[in-house]
Amino acid sequence: QVQLVESGGGLVQAGGSLRLSCAASGRAFSNYGMGWFRQAPGKEREFVAGIIRTGLSTRYANSVKGRFTISKDNAKTTVYLQMNSLKPEDTAVYYCAASSVGGYPLTTGGYDYWGRGTQVTVSS
Repeated sequence: QVQLVESGGGLVQAGGSLRLSCAASGRAFSNYGMGWFRQAPGKEREFVAGIIRTGLSTRYANSVKGRFTISKDNAKTTVYLQMNSLKPEDTAVYYCAASSVGGYPLTTGGYDYWGRGTQVTVSS
């Protein structure tokens, strides 16, 4: 069992930055690949970024590539999402998720554990 708690969301103006954190507790965090997803009102939950269990490989959705950076600190059992140059279309609830596969599945079904989410609102 893995528990995930996101933090760091909030209200920011377009062009600004936020850093999301996802603190994990439970079974060996270093065995899990991690992903960040987001869900805007009326839309499906979508993949944003993923990182393999070692932290040595990452992947991003095209919409955030070059603006967002995912990182994983196995010692602190935390995964981060640095978000720069934020746009109003980035507004959503952001969720972190853990995959026992160890990679970064691009769909929600590839993840075993989810946090409750943190709201990010970007004003124009």
